Amino acid sequence: MLPELTKTVALFVLTALAEIVGCYLPYLWLKQGRSVWLLLPAAASLALFAWLLTLHPHAAGRVYAAYGGVYIGVALLWLWAVDSVKPSVTDWIGVGLCLLGMSVILFGPRQI
Repeated sequence: MLPELTKTVALFVLTALAEIVGCYLPYLWLKQGRSVWLLLPAAASLALFAWLLTLHPHAAGRVYAAYGGVYIGVALLWLWAVDSVKPSVTDWIGVGLCLLGMSVILFGPRQI
């Protein structure tokens, strides 16, 4: 169970990073006047994001729902590491609630 859990969490984190990079680069172009050439790696990152979502072993809808919890946590870490904005205590509580919800969705019992 632990190797599968580790693989699932790592895959979610990689997926979130690919999505964030794919959205952050156009933001830099649109809001900060950076080069339009940033759109090329942004498109590649979003394609990687879509491909990574297909690697999850669960049904697509369940993966998308559970992925949201991990995405929120990675986005706050991005906020801190890249934008130098330290998340608040309530930000971290929110992430904890999201990860709890994600765990219920992803690892809850299923009827066959």
